[in-house]
Amino acid sequence: MKARVHVMLKNGVLDPQGEAVRHALGSLGFEGVSGVRQGKVIDLDLAEGTSEETVREMCEKLLANTVIESYSVELI
Repeated sequence: MKARVHVMLKNGVLDPQGEAVRHALGSLGFEGVSGVRQGKVIDLDLAEGTSEETVREMCEKLLANTVIESYSVELI
């Protein structure tokens, strides 16, 4: 069983990595990019029967900083 977790900074939280990517794209001639938000994807290989709730607990305790990040869980 596999799970995919998407972690992104919450709206309103400054994203210096995203801003650096936006600036670099402009420097490379890619005009018209007004904003970039950068996040992370975490793929987990899980034992059969592991619940989505268990994955959410993993996110709450370790995988996401819930003060500044939001996350979504997808069982795949």
